[in-house]
Amino acid sequence: MKVTITDVARYAGVSKSTVSQYLNKRYDYMAEKTKIKIEQAIKELGYHPNIVARSLKQKSTTTIGVITANILHVFSTQVIRAIEDFCNELDFHVIVCNADDDPEKEKKYIDMLRAKQVDGIIIFPTGGNVPTYEQMIKEEFPIVFVDRYVPGIMGSAILLDNMKAATLAVNEFTRKGYDRIAIIMPEKADSITPRMERINGYKEALLDNGLAVNPSYIQSLEVKNMKKGLEEMLALPEPPNAIIAGNDLTLYEVLSYTKEKGITIPDELAIIAIDDVPFANIYYPEITSIVQPAFEMGTKAANLLFEKINNHSIPNEEVFRFEPKLIVRSSC
Repeated sequence: MKVTITDVARYAGVSKSTVSQYLNKRYDYMAEKTKIKIEQAIKELGYHPNIVARSLKQKSTTTIGVITANILHVFSTQVIRAIEDFCNELDFHVIVCNADDDPEKEKKYIDMLRAKQVDGIIIFPTGGNVPTYEQMIKEEFPIVFVDRYVPGIMGSAILLDNMKAATLAVNEFTRKGYDRIAIIMPEKADSITPRMERINGYKEALLDNGLAVNPSYIQSLEVKNMKKGLEEMLALPEPPNAIIAGNDLTLYEVLSYTKEKGITIPDELAIIAIDDVPFANIYYPEITSIVQPAFEMGTKAANLLFEKINNHSIPNEEVFRFEPKLIVRSSC
């Protein structure tokens, strides 16, 4: 037979309300002897709280969802870790979903999380489910976007100052005398916020430094095609002498290509990566990087979501931009 809270109370010789207070960690006026008796009763009877019943009573599942566009990004895993740390302090659970930048998959995860009655969702949005985002905001369902915003959606978002990130990279290259600067990004750079903004920042920074924008130096490709794109770019009559790797996955491809071709960094090709990677300071040569404050951004996203959970009238149009930081190493 299933052990109930009544069984625990009877076994411990206390009231049901006292057991309930213990389970909810309300110990303010509870004697240590009483806590020990309840703890022993729970252990000896093998009692497990009915989470569903408690959720219905408290109108909270103490669970949030996180839907990331691509969990392989170092930035994504760091943000998720910060969110999980924040939630753990509040005794909340986190369900992590990976959408693979697929709007259909993202929609399935949103529906699943809402069916499980999570208290809120943090999304690295694909941008392909505008009606769903709009409906959640209309219902005042707690939602926070991270890394990207969706044009036309008045939702709260946590982003890097991507324009500045690209500007820092261009300025560092020009300071060191490089004048043929390229940038390579994953696909969909015309629609995914950080990719689009980084390319725009790159273009503006070139012009500010008196350099022309060469369309041949701008690549937006699927990861599997990046090496081919690099080969074509470096075969130009005037190939770039410096490359901005637009994110961590791009950097892996650039480094793999230069190693395969025996290209010396930075003598033959200088590199700056937007997004730091764990091996940046142990790779040879060490990789100059533009760092996102991922943990701070994750903590802010979680904190903002909980503000919305506790107060549904918080404005949805807030956008928080975080400052990138240049870490100068040896690759340029």
